[in-house]
Amino acid sequence: MAFSEIAEVRKLTDSELTEQISGTRRELFDLRFQRATSRLETPHRFRHARVKLAQLLTVQQERSRSATATL
Repeated sequence: MAFSEIAEVRKLTDSELTEQISGTRRELFDLRFQRATSRLETPHRFRHARVKLAQLLTVQQERSRSATATL
């Protein structure tokens, strides 16, 4: 599974971005729970989810900064 492109993330609307962030946070929670109970079969998913969350939060922060800069 390849990392998603940041350009794809930037195309999302604000509501889709918020949904993706909450979904990725839930996925990370589930993966941490699986790791703690020694049931994590695909450890690479943990890294992919962390990178995806970082990309989503970066785009969200960029949008909030640009919105306050224009005011």
